This record gives sequence, structure tokens and C-alpha cells, in this order.
Amino acid sequence: MNTVEQATKQLMTKGYMDMKIPEGIDLVAEINRMRKEKNAVILAHYYQSGEIQDLADYLGDSLQLARAAAKTNADLIVFCGVHFMAETAKIINPTKKVILPDTQAGCSLADACSGEALRDFRKQYPDAIVVSYINCDASVKAESDIIVTSSNAEHIINSIPKEQKIIFAPDRNLGRYLNQVCQREMILWDGSCIVHEAFSLERIAQQMAENPNAKLIAHPEAQEDLLRMAHFIGSTSRLLEYVEKDKANEFIVATEEGILHKMEKIAPNKKLIPALVQDESCHCSECFFMKLNTLEKLYLCMKYELPEIVIEENLRLKALDSLNRMLELSKTIA
Repeated sequence: MNTVEQATKQLMTKGYMDMKIPEGIDLVAEINRMRKEKNAVILAHYYQSGEIQDLADYLGDSLQLARAAAKTNADLIVFCGVHFMAETAKIINPTKKVILPDTQAGCSLADACSGEALRDFRKQYPDAIVVSYINCDASVKAESDIIVTSSNAEHIINSIPKEQKIIFAPDRNLGRYLNQVCQREMILWDGSCIVHEAFSLERIAQQMAENPNAKLIAHPEAQEDLLRMAHFIGSTSRLLEYVEKDKANEFIVATEEGILHKMEKIAPNKKLIPALVQDESCHCSECFFMKLNTLEKLYLCMKYELPEIVIEENLRLKALDSLNRMLELSKTIA
């Protein structure tokens, strides 16, 4: 068994914990070397660690990364995010190899809905179309008519005739918010993001009292009561834009703490306060799954080009239809 075969077996059976990296190795230099040699592109979400964000060829939210995946000429796509994001890249790029540093990097929201369950659910509403948040797996995308992200959801929902009944999955918080801003009555799947539901209204209220000049900004995946308190609600990219351009100098940020790394870069003179969560031992809301990806795992997955994302072709084609509708409908969004 050669070195690559041994590594493959170990990655598939034991994961990364026992993989040995040579002492003294410059991980960043090696990752950059392999990126060039393998014609690889590194895509990273804003919720990744700062060191991974700084290495990325493309850093963005779900819509930005989907677009980057659709346009890349790279042979190897290295997705530093969670599993459904890497799946999306593979759905769009069937001939390219897509790898994810840690396949255990999942998503509580994606886990809240399966394709089979959604198929059964929509039988109750035969005249409804299904619009699903991109935070779902390939089977849910395949059962959906249109996919949306938090950046383009309002635009896409507003493009659908008012008389058309809509099932919105899997995020009830985002769906409830869209019902309000779009004046719809969509049927909501009962799923949520554990990260955005972890915020403490009481602790945030105290933060606002202690920082009277700060504006509370929140992602629409957060619970309804928190959104009522917010001065601004927006997708990851919209929150970044708001912090950069708004005249305020202090912000309480109610989304995953990874976004603060980019915010500090684009608004270095502004005070950024992570919104507090219910667990008083924690100081901010962190996605455990996003943080499973590390520089060490990124190095190993690029070296061995594993773990690879593989999707059955019929499933991929069904999922591609709903993604293509999203990309077409959101062309006019910056």
C-alpha cells in the first residue's frame, strides 16, 4: 500500500486526529505551494477562523461562494465551510474535484430537514412550490423548486406572484422574517440554526444599556424577539456592508463570531461587540461545525485531496435545477 493509499484509509477510518504533520512545517507556505501546483481554489465562508479567511481565494457568504464556485476554472475546489456548502460546489461543478477539510463539519439547520420528509410534507400542499434556504443538503435541494440565500431571499420571494402558495424550508426564523418583509403567508418548515438561536435577549439588552451609542445588527436567522430589537437586519454580506458604511462607531453583532475578523479589517476604527449568548461561560456565538476546519486539516486535505464530496448524478441534476433558478433570479443582486 503506497503513502496516498495509507492516508486515504486513515482519513476514511480514523479521520485527522492521528495524521502526522512534519514538525516545523510552514503550513501556509505549503498550502500556497499546493494551491499553485494543483490548480486549486480555496473558498471560505466568513464564519471560518481568521487564519483560513486570510488564505482564501474567495471569501464570502453563501451566495457569493455559490457564484465563485460556478465561475472557477480551478481543477480542485477546496471548500472551507460546512458540508452543504461543499455539496453546492459539487452540484455546480460535476467534473471538478471538491474537497472539504472535515466532513464532520455539518449544520444543525441542514440536519433539520431531509429530502424524503420534505417530499412527504409538500403532498399536504399540492398547489405550493418549495423555496428552500441554501442551508440544506442535496436531497432537499432536489425536492425544491428554487433555492435562496439570506442575501437574495427577499428579492426572489418578491419575484413570485402573490397568489402562488409557497412552502419555505428549512429555517422558520428566516421564513418568518421574509413573511413580514415580503407580506406573504408562506408555510414554514420547523427548523432553525442553533448558533442564531443561542443569543440571550436579556444579556443583549444589558449590552445595549452599557453601550448606548451602539447599534444592534442581526442576521435574519436569529429569533424573532431579537430581530425586533435590532437596528439593522441583514445577510452576512449586508451586515459587513452596513458596518463599513454606517455613520455609527459602535455595533453589537448578533451572528456567528467569525464575521468579526472581516469587520475589523474593513472598519478598523469602529468598536465591534459580539452579542452575548445564553450560556454565561461563552462570550459570543460560535459555530462548532464551522470551526472544525483548521489549517492542519486544510493542509492534509490538499495534500491527499481528501475527503472528496461525491454526489449521485440523478440527485445532482435535480438539485442543480433549483440552484440554477436561484443564480438566474439573483443576477441583478450585487
